[in-house]
Amino acid sequence: MKISKSVAAILVLATILAVAASCGGDKQEQPTTSTVADTSAQSTVSAQNTQPSSPEQSSAAQNEPSAANQTETAPNASTSADAKANDPVIDMDRDGNPITLPATMERIISMGPSNTEVLVALGFADRIIATDTYSENVPGINAGISLFSMMSPDGEQIISLAPDVIFVTGMSRAGGEDPFKIIADAGICLVYMPSSTSIEAIKEDIRFMAAVMGVVDKGEEIVVGMEKEIDDIVAVTKTLDAGRKVYFEIGAAPYMYSFGHDTFLNEMIGMLGGVNIFADQNSWISVADEAVLAADPDIILTSVNYIDDPIGEIKSRDGWDVITAIKNDAVYYISTDASNRPSHNIVIALRQMAEAIYPGAF
Repeated sequence: MKISKSVAAILVLATILAVAASCGGDKQEQPTTSTVADTSAQSTVSAQNTQPSSPEQSSAAQNEPSAANQTETAPNASTSADAKANDPVIDMDRDGNPITLPATMERIISMGPSNTEVLVALGFADRIIATDTYSENVPGINAGISLFSMMSPDGEQIISLAPDVIFVTGMSRAGGEDPFKIIADAGICLVYMPSSTSIEAIKEDIRFMAAVMGVVDKGEEIVVGMEKEIDDIVAVTKTLDAGRKVYFEIGAAPYMYSFGHDTFLNEMIGMLGGVNIFADQNSWISVADEAVLAADPDIILTSVNYIDDPIGEIKSRDGWDVITAIKNDAVYYISTDASNRPSHNIVIALRQMAEAIYPGAF
């Protein structure tokens, strides 16, 4: 059963937030959920309020289940004004909003962990003067910088920091309103980045951010590095027996969440030769025991890190001992940050997934 676009948007946001809430994969807190569609015959799931999930929407599900970057020195060609003559002219952000880039971009605010990861990889960690609260532990950013809510930022305080540019995740507007409007009205450049759902879109996000910052070549270097890692991993899996059924859990019982098509995680399972048991579903979904039991996955993956022992919890569920993955002890943890943030670091999760689907092959 499909869920609405608004619910899907909240789930995508929650996925990003929860990853960020972890400290390199440490525990998250339990998701907050309202009524959402179920993948089994059961049509809705009611969940209790827990923390620290994505912004609450009275009719939407909340799930915050959320790769190390090396700190690099900021490039000399640091702004769009310094960019080469053949670099692209940027007059719209990735969400299609018209923008006018400032002449210099020495003071950057990054709202969204994937944005922060890309900026660090591009070499601009030292220019980040503030982030969202969930980016606090992205390797490379300076300690003690200001932190803001992605969904209800303190606009006046942000304005007082005098940023040149703010990279904002489009999920900040998942509720229908733009919490950054007051900042835009103050004349500060906002660059909205979508929560991309495909690997190709993630690569284009990286290229776009590199173009905005005037370091096109560095962006392409990151993308090429991604592509090489993907090719190397896929080359190995192509020599192995494909078709193993995979269940990937991003929200633990009793309010389980997973994903179908139109997600980069589903794409990653497919490129490894696996079969997502919910590939016929759309985007981010809630699931029930019956749906997983009926699918009988060969492999179970989890990116949950807000409970002490997500693998043990899955193995101990009532009735799940009949599932092939449980019987074969084929339940594996995949880095929350790497698997849930749409940045170049998804290749870390891809390798972990390949190792889990094909034990001993890597």
